[in-house]
Amino acid sequence: MSVPVRIAAPTALVLALLLALSACSATTGGGGADRRPATAGHPVAGKADAASGVVLSAERTTPTDIDLRWRGGGSGASGHVLEFATEESGPYTVLQYLPPQVTSYRHPDLIPNTTFFYRLRAFRGPASKPVSVTLPKGELTAEDENSSHDWLPARKDPKRTVPGRPLRSTGAGAPTGFKATVKHANGILFTWTDRASDEAGFLLESRTRTGSAYEPVVVLDPDVNSTGLITLPTEKEASYRVRAFTYGERSNVVRLTTGGSTGP
Repeated sequence: MSVPVRIAAPTALVLALLLALSACSATTGGGGADRRPATAGHPVAGKADAASGVVLSAERTTPTDIDLRWRGGGSGASGHVLEFATEESGPYTVLQYLPPQVTSYRHPDLIPNTTFFYRLRAFRGPASKPVSVTLPKGELTAEDENSSHDWLPARKDPKRTVPGRPLRSTGAGAPTGFKATVKHANGILFTWTDRASDEAGFLLESRTRTGSAYEPVVVLDPDVNSTGLITLPTEKEASYRVRAFTYGERSNVVRLTTGGSTGP
């Protein structure tokens, strides 16, 4: 299943977590959470994983906002995946796939008096050659809205899959034949040839006309070689590429407990 990164942003995830934890509190009386307070303004960090060297730290900047920062790590990472859980053993939920130049993230509007655990995972892999897309001006027409959107879901087309090579081989497995087909004023169909044999998935990445770097937009399953995208207003002119990736080393795990609610 494809995962639109822009939808998997903190607000949507926190809403889902609120529902899950509210149900848990209703049956346990809320006694399962670790309520030891953390002092706002003082980062909490742990030892880095010996292999990765990435040090993750967390700071409670308001009672219900947590800022995360990281430093170090080996060269060659294509980016990092930031994950969180409410138990150290998991399960962990992806907060965001982040490009390598990003080294901080704010997790806002969290549940009061709740302990959160965070960790980072590196991801690595080669990207396709980019393509530039200019969409028609304006918004969707009535004809666009009423037309079929069967091109939108991610697909695995055997015709665009070839015997692959391991991504751990230097320079191997990059997607080829990457194409973008404009479907309407806010829609693009992307296709490519899968040349990797061991990918954990694919990342569709974009760089807007005013942007300075590519950023992940959609996370896709292994063997996928076609997906549609409903664009944002800032993506009327943008460059896109697709990356086959595998996961790498993990950082240390940090924990932080939110304070009381500041609301009414």
